[in-house]
Amino acid sequence: LVRDGGLRGTVICTKGRLKQMQRFGQDRVFAESGVASAQVARFCVEHGLVGAEFLAGIPGTLGGALAMNAGAFGGEIWRVVVRVCTVNRRGRVRWRDRSEFAVGYRSVEGLQRDECFLGAELDLVPGDAVAARARIRELLARRAASQPTNVPSCGSTFRNPPGDYAGRLIEAAGLKGYRIGGAQVSPKHANFIVNTGRATALDIEQLIFHVRAEVLRLSGIELEPEVRIVGEAVGPEEGARRVG
Repeated sequence: LVRDGGLRGTVICTKGRLKQMQRFGQDRVFAESGVASAQVARFCVEHGLVGAEFLAGIPGTLGGALAMNAGAFGGEIWRVVVRVCTVNRRGRVRWRDRSEFAVGYRSVEGLQRDECFLGAELDLVPGDAVAARARIRELLARRAASQPTNVPSCGSTFRNPPGDYAGRLIEAAGLKGYRIGGAQVSPKHANFIVNTGRATALDIEQLIFHVRAEVLRLSGIELEPEVRIVGEAVGPEEGARRVG
């Protein structure tokens, strides 16, 4: 979520670039960080490799998935990563082994401050491509039925706390459909905050703060945002209103 004042500095968008994929050996795939996660899933299936079908249900690119250990339907990207290729701002490209990173639920530690992912080598299993395609169709149907895929959002807003689900806690707090400005807790899935058409970043950030406060008040559980919030408020007046 980029605040309304924007971000000081240069933003590099890898979408449409860093889009190469290659199979090598019996069970390995290399994909660059600009490739859409869903495209990685399809590529693997087309080459008779299974184990990456869950990526079809994850929006965004492989680079973002690597940065957050993205997951869906019981799968997580770092479970199939063998090694990653990175670059720093001085242009140094290097390969780093999976063991160099501390990977947890929606978190990855070990990337240097000025380093970013260029791509990853994935370890998969030869398998039944027909069954894998059917699995992808099933996962996409489940996602469409349970998530607001046709409305702009940042994806899942909060991490699931241990032993529970953020969506259940938010719904139990009576917040499904709650709005601030153009931002709304999705009536379809309570762990999604959607843009109903004219939401500002401030609307969304304030709604995140309100949801956290209400869930904490009613359940004693403090939800941790999965959404990363960056950038600056528009000006001093809005900055004073900004929450969190």
